[in-house]
Amino acid sequence: MTPTLIFNIQLVLGYIAWLLWFSAYLWPRLRAMEAADANRAIASLHSFRFFGLIFIFPGLLGPAVPSSFAGPAAWGDLAAGILAMLALVSFERLPLFWLFVAGFNLIGVADLSMNYYHAVRVGLPEVSGQLGLTYLIPVLYVPILMITHVAAFVLMARGAAKARRLHHGRLMSAMGGKLPSASRRLPDPLHHQSGNG
Repeated sequence: MTPTLIFNIQLVLGYIAWLLWFSAYLWPRLRAMEAADANRAIASLHSFRFFGLIFIFPGLLGPAVPSSFAGPAAWGDLAAGILAMLALVSFERLPLFWLFVAGFNLIGVADLSMNYYHAVRVGLPEVSGQLGLTYLIPVLYVPILMITHVAAFVLMARGAAKARRLHHGRLMSAMGGKLPSASRRLPDPLHHQSGNG
């Protein structure tokens, strides 16, 4: 088997294994939590993305691994990791927390997507044996990162929808259970004119 075939098989199986685990064990728990708490748990995982700096560790990668791949992969991971840490630190201030949650997810997805694109463009699977220890990152770590990014976006959307429903419910409650009709809010100009005639 060629290095490319082995790498691609392991990458696909990494996604399958993580999806099976995630759907059986983690997703039911995350869905049962409040959106902020669930995203806090996801941010905890992504806060370890500083590990991506290993891609630019001197002497660790083989010479066939292009720096055009290694540099962006390292710095993108670091940025996503720092934003995830900031989300964790700001949990008590929810508006700021949600800003950092959106940030680390957007940056994180962009980082992983660009890494896939660069890996294909520079032929990384053909030289994947020269990744050294970092070979484990795309095969074992990246799949759960991407899966939890998707989960975070789903949870954010559900949280926003729930907040809208709560706001609507409070509004209805404050108005006695019904919204004012248009006839109560605005005078009828035709009726007003006919009354004057």
